[in-house]
Amino acid sequence: MGGISIWQLLIVALIVVLLFGTKKLRSLGGDLGGAVKGFKNAMSSEDEKKSLEDATAQTTQTTQQADEKKPESKSKEQA
Repeated sequence: MGGISIWQLLIVALIVVLLFGTKKLRSLGGDLGGAVKGFKNAMSSEDEKKSLEDATAQTTQTTQQADEKKPESKSKEQA
């Protein structure tokens, strides 16, 4: 009794399309999608910076460890 049926939603959607037109609704949807994407990028940019810094630090440590091991292996080969 108090709920909205599917037919009522379809009638409301039809009226909205007739009032605003598909071009206006399409541009409104695109603007809304762009705003959501911008918001997600702003929220995730801090997390990405932290993960990028962590990855860079790990790569640097791995490179340093590899460089430390190289002279040992060369000296063993020469002997």
